[in-house]
Amino acid sequence: MNRKWVRWQDWVALVVGVVTALTPLWFMPDSTGGTWALIILGVLLAVGALWSLAVPEAVASEWTHVVLGVLLFIAPWALGFQDVPGAAWTAWIAGVLAVVAGLWVAVPQTRSGRKSATA
Repeated sequence: MNRKWVRWQDWVALVVGVVTALTPLWFMPDSTGGTWALIILGVLLAVGALWSLAVPEAVASEWTHVVLGVLLFIAPWALGFQDVPGAAWTAWIAGVLAVVAGLWVAVPQTRSGRKSATA
């Protein structure tokens, strides 16, 4: 599906990014690094989702969701806010959702791109 602004996976990534960026308003991590990680990664995920929605054939945008999702998932341990349940669980859940949404689109698009390149 290469129509603009319709892919549900990108809308999920957008909502997840916005919620993640706003999480410090509700669950303030003890560390400044945790707060900024949630804000920055959430904003980057939302921007990546807008990119995916506007340019649905850009496979790189979907892989961006995957990378940001992995970074979100490991952020609580890497930045030491795993003991702040609200912030940590938001990062873990958002990370998994971002990876799933990104892979859901990226893998089929990558496969179809390889098929058309070899044909």
